[in-house]
Amino acid sequence: MISSAKLVNEEGKLQVALRTNDAEQELALPVKPGGCGSALNGGELLFLALAACYCNDIYREAEKRGISVEQVEVEVQGEFAAVGEPARDVQYRARVCADAPEQQIRELMHHTDRVAEIHKSLRLGTPVLLTDIESISV
Repeated sequence: MISSAKLVNEEGKLQVALRTNDAEQELALPVKPGGCGSALNGGELLFLALAACYCNDIYREAEKRGISVEQVEVEVQGEFAAVGEPARDVQYRARVCADAPEQQIRELMHHTDRVAEIHKSLRLGTPVLLTDIESISV
């Protein structure tokens, strides 16, 4: 599975395209007041990625176990001490309502925490490389 995200910003306009393999979709993000950049910051989007990954993976892993999930709630928070500093003290809370005994739901939740791809990527320190730059003088 290959995933990608592309963001294009011009004053007052923000386009986001997301792709996994051949499936592409757009995501509407609000533009920052003044028009340059996103009104959402990278930390918020990173925490959303953690929440969305855990939520999606709960449903995936529950299906493998024959558990019917009715609702998932995930809240992620952390701290950025200063500009250029990595996140710290990232924590999340989850609530899962499912048609299964409480112990099975708890086992599902702990298992999902171990296999969630975004969580594992951060925990293992996946390298992020800038591979190409292009500058255009106007």
